Amino acid sequence: MTDLLSAYQPLVIFIGVSLVISIGLLVAPFLTAVSNPDPAKLSAYECGFNAFDDARMKFDVRFYLVAILFIIFDLEVAFLFPWAITFGALGWFGFISMMVFLGVLTIGFVYEWKKGALEWD
Repeated sequence: MTDLLSAYQPLVIFIGVSLVISIGLLVAPFLTAVSNPDPAKLSAYECGFNAFDDARMKFDVRFYLVAILFIIFDLEVAFLFPWAITFGALGWFGFISMMVFLGVLTIGFVYEWKKGALEWD
């Protein structure tokens, strides 16, 4: 049982140190910041401009589409790094499965390109 506890000791220390640092970073601004409110800082926009339109107006759907496309291709890169590191141990099955994965993503990218998802009018 003590071997099990000693195996997890670095993890417990790491979690403890990270909690202390994160709590310290959350509390530090309240202790060190100078509170000097004035009407300009308390206004809706610090830049001095009045609001142009309602804050609850609808966003263009293209912003969401760009964000979704970014997430898809960001995840693709996140899957490519571990695959590249273990490439030698995976063999042909790992190579073929990654090529199928990249092929599906490429087909999706071409489809969205042809549909005009990347066009910004």
